[in-house]
This record gives sequence, C-alpha cells and structure tokens, in this order.
Amino acid sequence: MQIFESQSNEINHRLVVFGVSLVVGVVVVTVLSFILGNPESKAGAFLLDRHTESFMYPFTIQNVMWVMFFVGCGELWVRFSQSNVEIRQVKKQYLPEDESAMLRAQDLGPVYEKVKPSAGEQGLFLQRLIMRVILQFQASRSVNQANTIFNSSLELFQHELDLKYNMLRYLVWLIPTLGFIGTVVGIAFALDYAAGVEDPQDPTLLAEIAGRLGVAFYTTLLALIQSAILMFALHIAQGREEMSLNYSGQYCLDNLINRLYEK
Repeated sequence: MQIFESQSNEINHRLVVFGVSLVVGVVVVTVLSFILGNPESKAGAFLLDRHTESFMYPFTIQNVMWVMFFVGCGELWVRFSQSNVEIRQVKKQYLPEDESAMLRAQDLGPVYEKVKPSAGEQGLFLQRLIMRVILQFQASRSVNQANTIFNSSLELFQHELDLKYNMLRYLVWLIPTLGFIGTVVGIAFALDYAAGVEDPQDPTLLAEIAGRLGVAFYTTLLALIQSAILMFALHIAQGREEMSLNYSGQYCLDNLINRLYEK
C-alpha cells in the first residue's frame, strides 16, 4: 500500500511540473512573438514561423514544438532533482561503516527503523535496498538469500529507472516528427501556391517558391536542434540516476551484505 501511495505522490508531482512546463512554454512563445513580430524578421520565420500562410498564428508547428520542448525540460528537471536526492542518500550513513563491524539479525532492527520512509514518502533506492535485505535476512537467517534479494532488487530498480524515461524518449521522438510534418505541409502549400499562379512565366515566381520552401525547412531544422538538446540532457540525467543506483548498490554491498553474520 505504501508503494502505491508513494507512486501516486510521484505522479501528482510530475503532473504539477507538466502543467508548469506548459505554462512556461506558452509564455516563452508569447514573449518571442512580441519580440520577433517584424514581418521581415528571419529569426521570427525560423523560430516561430511567425508569418506563415499555412496555419493561423499562433497555431503553428514551431509553437507546438516549443511547448513540447519545455515539457521535456520539465521532465528533465524532475529527473535531475531525483538523481540529486538519490546521491545524497549515500552520505546519510544509514549503516555502520566500521570495517570490523559485523551485523546479526538482532542488530538490524534499529537500522530498519532508521531507513524506513515516513507514511506517504517515496522510498528511495538505498532505503528500499536496505529494507528488503534486512527483512529477508531476519526471516531466513541466510546470507545467500539476502544476497539473492539484493541482486533481484537491483535488476528491478534498473527496469524501474528505465521506465521513468519513457515520456522523455517520446518527446525526443515527437519533436522531430512534428518538424517533418511542418516541412511537408510547407512544401505542399508552396507547390499549391505555384499551381495557382496565373502567370507561370512571372520572373519572381521561382524566388517566391524558393523562399516558401526555405521557410518550410526551417521547421525541421529547429526540431532537430531541440531534439538534440533534449537527447543530450536525457543521457546526462539518466547517467546520473544510474550512477546513484550504483552508489546505493555498492554502499549496501560493502556495509550490509558483506557484514551479515549468523551462527
């Protein structure tokens, strides 16, 4: 029950961050719209498709991409914050770190109470590792079984960690997809414009079509830049969380698993 409650709290937190990210994205698009409102602005065409004829402004592909980009930044902020919390757990010295200390079943009760999260709090990797190993050892009095539950828990935590990045991976895929859609739509409108010209021999026609096609490719270029930024930050965040899990596993192995003793 406590696991489901902590997961519910985490989902609520992520929903709040999602809502804040949406608002920030809309505010940034609004500010850029005022700054880049000049009809001759190349930056406005590149960043916002400000003077598009394909969509009614502000409902352009670029603006949707900006909102999704900031939603991804919000998810990254959640993951970076969580990795910092996990890394700090190792420094709280939940376990005795004296190299000569040995731990028997009756010595583990105070340790269990020390690492047990309060009601409604999310159990962190190190806390859950220590609690599971202690419960298994007290029930079986077997170091081998405690080590087995330790290894199984690490595998489950790795899978759990991977699942937390599903939304970010989707956004990294979605943004370039929106960019390609915007480019295809821009090309379609440029060709439609060319087909509707009354005088095909107009010398300015080629320049006009080339300009429209150039603006159409801006969408894909911006999408690739945003996706590259998110992917770079995603790898850093996931690396930090995996590092925090490794730290937790090493700390638990050195100061708990290797010190368990029972006659």
